[in-house]
Amino acid sequence: MNRRTLILIAGAVIVAAGLWLWLKPHHATLAKGPPAVPVDVGTAEARDVPVYAQGLGTVQAFYTVQVTARVDGEVDKIGFTEGQDVKKGALLAQIDPRPFQAALGVAIATRDKDKAQLANAQLDMERYQQLAPEDLASKQTVDTQKALIAQLGAQIKGDEANIDNARTQLDYTTIRSPIDGRTGIRLVDPGNIVRAASATGIVVVTQIEPITVIFSLPEEQFRQVSDALHRGAVEAVALTRDRSTELDRGTLELIDNQIDQTTGTLRLKAVMPNKLRHLWPGQFVTMEVLTSIQHQALTIPSEALERGPDGLYAYLIGADSHVSIAPITAGVTDKGRVVVEKGLKAGDRVVTSNQYRVQPGSLVKPNAPRTDAPKVAAHGTPERAP
Repeated sequence: MNRRTLILIAGAVIVAAGLWLWLKPHHATLAKGPPAVPVDVGTAEARDVPVYAQGLGTVQAFYTVQVTARVDGEVDKIGFTEGQDVKKGALLAQIDPRPFQAALGVAIATRDKDKAQLANAQLDMERYQQLAPEDLASKQTVDTQKALIAQLGAQIKGDEANIDNARTQLDYTTIRSPIDGRTGIRLVDPGNIVRAASATGIVVVTQIEPITVIFSLPEEQFRQVSDALHRGAVEAVALTRDRSTELDRGTLELIDNQIDQTTGTLRLKAVMPNKLRHLWPGQFVTMEVLTSIQHQALTIPSEALERGPDGLYAYLIGADSHVSIAPITAGVTDKGRVVVEKGLKAGDRVVTSNQYRVQPGSLVKPNAPRTDAPKVAAHGTPERAP
């Protein structure tokens, strides 16, 4: 073997050794399989879960009064500030009272005149009665005087009624709030003439503490809600339309006395204390009515719920940290957790994040538990998960 052949053989051995050294770590990596997927983990736990019937509603004032003038006249004074809270009986407006004071004075004078005439007629009657036994006063004269006395007595009763009416008209010139509530935008300014026949009014006063919400539910939920009402007071919760924030809690007052056949819905009315005034007339809200409580129901985080062609499922984490698909039957959802009616057992661990990177048989690595504090609404109640 010549020298050139030996050099070629030595070179081939060196190249083969280098290739082997380069392929060795890659072969080890392939033998180990793909790396573990980092995921958040949730646990199936037994909890008491409230069951709510849910619908959209409109906030309405507990009482709404359009304050209008009951007599014609010029507005002398406005006694409120727009948007002011007023008590029942508070002055809202003053109409010029002088014409009505004059009318009251005329009615009183007319009554006094008729009273004087009645007193004189009664004196004449006493004289006629004294003269009648001696035939100095005829029976016709006595009867006529009796009729005059009765006529004047009736006229005085009419005068008293006119006085009451004039006094009432005078009272109407002082316009007061008929309820406790909040004033709206002023509808008339001082100096304007208002008329009792006008529909414009002075101001609208609304009572917003408490306040009501009118909302609808599908007619299929009638029995569920009706049974809850028969058991006692039913809690109602008002939420923002996206269900992210709780606005107030109150009670369900009633179910309307008929179902709307056009829409297949029933109307309900709830009353809210509204102490923080998070509810306002005309506002759209989501309403939840507590109809029952599922005691010790099995729940998992709602983030674990996945939907596939065969229905709902979750990725179940095994003891070896490999995942498998667990078909489940889900129930109600509350505060970020969903009730599992079938498919899991208490203590099972499920994947709650990075599901798009996971498939059956994947190796997963649980992340450290998060310690984020829940968002808090303005009145201190933790916000609800959408």
